[in-house]
Amino acid sequence: MNDEMNDSAPRSTSTAPEANANVESDDAAPASSAPASAARSASVPPAEGSPNAAVAEAVNPRAEAERYKEQWMRSAADFDNYRKRSRREVDDAKKSGREDLLREILPVFDNLERGIQSAQRATDVKAVADGLAMITKQFIDTLGRAGITKIGGVGSPFDPSVHEAIQQVETTDHPPGVVIAEVQPGYQQGDRLIRAAMVVVSKAPSDGGESTN
Repeated sequence: MNDEMNDSAPRSTSTAPEANANVESDDAAPASSAPASAARSASVPPAEGSPNAAVAEAVNPRAEAERYKEQWMRSAADFDNYRKRSRREVDDAKKSGREDLLREILPVFDNLERGIQSAQRATDVKAVADGLAMITKQFIDTLGRAGITKIGGVGSPFDPSVHEAIQQVETTDHPPGVVIAEVQPGYQQGDRLIRAAMVVVSKAPSDGGESTN
């Protein structure tokens, strides 16, 4: 029996180290896997669109500068396109306005040509004068439809904003500062002056002088 116990003792002691080795290997496994996972997470960049990626981009001055530069270039291109489009629209509006006015005025010139042809054959001067007066009225009415009005002429108070005085005449027939003759009519569109009227303006006679009228 002693021999059997002696034979079994070494076998029991030989298994203890193996058990301890297994325990130690099991305890060491988590410790060795932690650095590996940390290394993998450090080597992989943050996914695009993730909060970490947004933070990384926000703290990168170079990326911020590139983003602002791209936004500025896009805004500058949009403004340039808007400026060109606005200028083209203004030019088109001006051209359309001129064409509309020309279509309104052309019938006046047609009647003027007919009046000239009739005057060459007419023997009644009054009939020619009446025809010219009708054409003049048609022209003024056409301008009125386009918003263009004639500036007040003879008998109107002198207004330096719409009248251009080319002469002053001493007279007692009119109060001073009144338009007594119109050399060239003037026109305005609303508050915008198209052409000033060239007029002769009255003034009070000088002391002891005679009226030139």
